[in-house]
Amino acid sequence: MTERITKRRDPEGRMPLAEHLRELRNRLIYALIGIALASVVGWFLYDPLAAIMVEPLDGINERGGHAELNFGSVGVGFELHLKMAAFIGLFISSPWWILQGWLFIAPALKRKEKIMALSFTGVAALLFLTGGLLGWMILPRAVVILTGFAPEFAVNLLDARIYYRFFMQIIAAFGVSFLLPVVMVGVNFLGLIKGTSYLKGWRWAVIGCAVFSALVNPLPDAWSMLTILLPMLFFYFIATGLCILHDRRKAKRRSAELGELLGDESEGQDWIQP
Repeated sequence: MTERITKRRDPEGRMPLAEHLRELRNRLIYALIGIALASVVGWFLYDPLAAIMVEPLDGINERGGHAELNFGSVGVGFELHLKMAAFIGLFISSPWWILQGWLFIAPALKRKEKIMALSFTGVAALLFLTGGLLGWMILPRAVVILTGFAPEFAVNLLDARIYYRFFMQIIAAFGVSFLLPVVMVGVNFLGLIKGTSYLKGWRWAVIGCAVFSALVNPLPDAWSMLTILLPMLFFYFIATGLCILHDRRKAKRRSAELGELLGDESEGQDWIQP
């Protein structure tokens, strides 16, 4: 009986602000712990991945060019090893920290929505990793093309910090771009934006995605930009459809709960009539 009354008073499962903040803090701590543990694995994966990163430079040297990495000082190698280990850990642990984000939203969801959210977590992690992999595949070609603008007599003495940062920024940008539908659905599940609002703003979405694709694209050609833009637009409209379906189900559930509540109140009034 108490649970039924509580549900009627708060059918959406809202929590006090302090409890929300406490839950957010816990989820952030769990996510950081997962990233830290995965970074330990990333420490041991650094050497083979770093060897792959410098392959484009080896190819330039084999074709008669001159390209070398400059580590600059004694501690740069250790510094970059730490940064790359953390970056690799971020990608390896992506299913875990994405799950923590969904679990923060979960208390406000119904049972079927929780199941869908859990399934969407796997999809989100797959999208994030796919975006990062796409960026990783484009980067070697980007390095060859961009260093090719130097004169033939020049030596491409690349700062190791800048070179590593270039790789990390592009891979992260590609991964984040593929997380667009996850963010959209999460915001919709929180009740902040309706699916119809996404649909009405599709023109601005196209412009925003095009600008983002142009900014993160490391190559000067349009085809590389399209490899980012087209998947983002596809995911945008898929996420919009999911949000509209969620809003409709939510509206039907509220109508049913309201009808049930009004029906119970009318029965109570009939009972007290003389």
